[in-house]
Amino acid sequence: MSRRALLPLLLCLSCAQAGELRPLDDQELSQVRGGDGISFAAHVVLNDPTLVGAVADSRLSLGFSGDGEKRYIVFKNVRGVVDMFAVSLGVQTRSDGGGDYIAIGLPGYVRYTNLGFESLSVQTDPTAAVTGNLGSVNINGTVSLQGQVRFWGH
Repeated sequence: MSRRALLPLLLCLSCAQAGELRPLDDQELSQVRGGDGISFAAHVVLNDPTLVGAVADSRLSLGFSGDGEKRYIVFKNVRGVVDMFAVSLGVQTRSDGGGDYIAIGLPGYVRYTNLGFESLSVQTDPTAAVTGNLGSVNINGTVSLQGQVRFWGH
């Protein structure tokens, strides 16, 4: 942990021990510095068929209304594994002096293992048997990303 991030934490802990917790106004809050933000990794497993009690017929349905009838896009047996790391979240100062923005750093590494679905259909009842198949997807591979997604207010 960097010294810049450690100092506010120690101040917070010492205030908490002294029983002096209090809300900060906007001016005080704007002076708080927390270092470089946070980073995290994820290992996401969707519908692993090797698990005990795994469901053999899972579905993801999206409903739409049109022409007085409701239709559903049904993805059957969505499954797979996604591993990613070095996703970051931080607050940065805009170079034009227009304030701060939230920066979400894209993951430097993403690996897909059997990510996809068995079939895609369009039907009027999302729980009915899948009668048509508009295709399937199975993705295996890795991606390296760089850059940020930035959010700021006016």
